[in-house]
Amino acid sequence: MNLSGQECAFLKSVKKKEIIRISSKAIELFLYLCPKFANVNLIIDQGNTTTKVALFCQDKLEYVMTVVKPDKRLVDTLLDKYRVTSCIYSSVVDVPFCFLDYLQERISRFCFLDADTPIPVKIEYGTPTTLGRDRIAGVVGAFYEKPDCDILIIDAGTAITYDLLLKRGVFIGGNIAPGIRMRLKALNHFTGKLPLIEKVGDFSLMGTDTETAIRAGVIQGVLFEMEGYIRELKAIYPDLLVF
Repeated sequence: MNLSGQECAFLKSVKKKEIIRISSKAIELFLYLCPKFANVNLIIDQGNTTTKVALFCQDKLEYVMTVVKPDKRLVDTLLDKYRVTSCIYSSVVDVPFCFLDYLQERISRFCFLDADTPIPVKIEYGTPTTLGRDRIAGVVGAFYEKPDCDILIIDAGTAITYDLLLKRGVFIGGNIAPGIRMRLKALNHFTGKLPLIEKVGDFSLMGTDTETAIRAGVIQGVLFEMEGYIRELKAIYPDLLVF
């Protein structure tokens, strides 16, 4: 752990009997240094398109960022600033073994989430080894928040997943659908003249030109799809929560 000259000077200057006289600037510096001494958990969630990186200090979110792909330089930067003692890594794509080995060397407690990782949820999925690790993480997170509830977990990324977790932590399965960007690309790729448009922009219930017709068709379609799943599942599980 590398401290700047200013940080070292501050730590050396503070004595117990002088704490009451610490200035506001010194307090700001102390708060800045806190992550260097507290235990911090590093969470890496690598998806098909981007990777989310988060740091938690005593269950409080300290830092979050999105990158295309994590690397050694990013890890070194975080470890220089934070006292990372634990790390869990979830990925839906292949991760180089050398990078996983590097994380294991740098962080004392490291877990790469997979089908063999012990979790507090019973998996009743027909092919548990092909179950996406992002889906496993989402289900475990929902169970941690509401262990005695029926929960529908919706995760909208490259694909949209709908996962059903029953009371007392029983995961019975879910569905996978194309995400918004994938639907936009499919309309462009599989037709002769429909353009590839951005998902961000104006649209209403019914499009008034080709661009808004595509955007409304895709985004409204996703909204109606979600509403349909929620409605149908609530008819079966009246107290269903949606995450």
